[in-house]
Amino acid sequence: MDLTSHPLVVRARRLATDLLIPEAERVDQEWVPAGHIEAVKRSGLLGVAAPVEYGGAGAPPAVLRETAEILSGACCATWFVQTQHHTPVQTLARGERAVRDRLLGPLSRGELLSGVAYAHLRSYPRRPVRVRREGTGWRFDGTVPWYTGWGLNDVMLLAGVTDCDEVLFAFAEAREQPGLRASAPMRLAALTAARTVSLDLDGFRLPAEAVALRTPYDRWAAGDRVRTLTTSPAVFGVAEAALSLLDDATAAPLRSRLTGLRERAYALADAPVPQARGGGPGAEGAGRGPAPRGELAGEDADDWTGERLAVRAQAYEVLRAATTAAVVAGGGRAMALTSRAQRLAREGLFLLVQGQTAESRAAHLRTLGGAPAAGAQDR
Repeated sequence: MDLTSHPLVVRARRLATDLLIPEAERVDQEWVPAGHIEAVKRSGLLGVAAPVEYGGAGAPPAVLRETAEILSGACCATWFVQTQHHTPVQTLARGERAVRDRLLGPLSRGELLSGVAYAHLRSYPRRPVRVRREGTGWRFDGTVPWYTGWGLNDVMLLAGVTDCDEVLFAFAEAREQPGLRASAPMRLAALTAARTVSLDLDGFRLPAEAVALRTPYDRWAAGDRVRTLTTSPAVFGVAEAALSLLDDATAAPLRSRLTGLRERAYALADAPVPQARGGGPGAEGAGRGPAPRGELAGEDADDWTGERLAVRAQAYEVLRAATTAAVVAGGGRAMALTSRAQRLAREGLFLLVQGQTAESRAAHLRTLGGAPAAGAQDR
């Protein structure tokens, strides 16, 4: 089936055209309305990558990326709220059976919307959220600095680190309750509408059956590193939306660069991850255990990483150029808060730091300073 005719892609375009784009400037100055979330739930897009046996679409990664481009280019705040949902679905698909059987069906069918509270794990060895055994369950203490979709999500996937350096992921209802308190929604330069808060955890308790995944921190971090090297489809979605505001002559060279980078980024996303020599089945005998899923190791690892960071940085440059061109073309009118060009420019700034790690930040800053990252040569 051609990607553009896939039913979920068609639904995403209809949702963008009929609802998200006409309301985007108003939403940007207010909040993502509950009606937008209900429309996303009805569309089936929350189950795009969910297992078919649980009511999802089981669509390939290309469909997930295409729908993400469409939604982010239409209303980045709405996209950002709903995109959190796909990580809990993917976690449940390989997680503990008790919570999987309880939640994966409703999440796959779009009956429930999940948020995520785990980006703070990337600050390790600091532990902003600590987890320890308490009775037959688990106790969470600390602060989640960023939680998006408060008041819109039904459940959240909450993570913390134990004293044994394990990462523990568990599901909780996304509401204030004993031991869990939310801040007021943050006022941000972009995507204030996505309702981002911080969460204070003070003796917040969850039962054992709420746990979706427990794994050593190093194993989780290896897979997370792979994910954060990949260029977000939203970069291409917002850039394309900005190019749509330009005349053909101005947009053409930028669109050509964007198309080439999109093809490279997605080809890299679909490529296999290099594994350490001795990793995989039988590696236990070598004294290091099997290579974690997503581990980057071996002779080709530096080239593999460098090329992805280079493409990510180059995509940011095209995004910056496209959104800046849209503002320039709009003239003084682009400074109005009702201007689509100005909104897209601010959303572009947000995407520069969304999913950022120390590694990707360093590579991006080197590129901005004129030093090409490894793998940055044109192809």
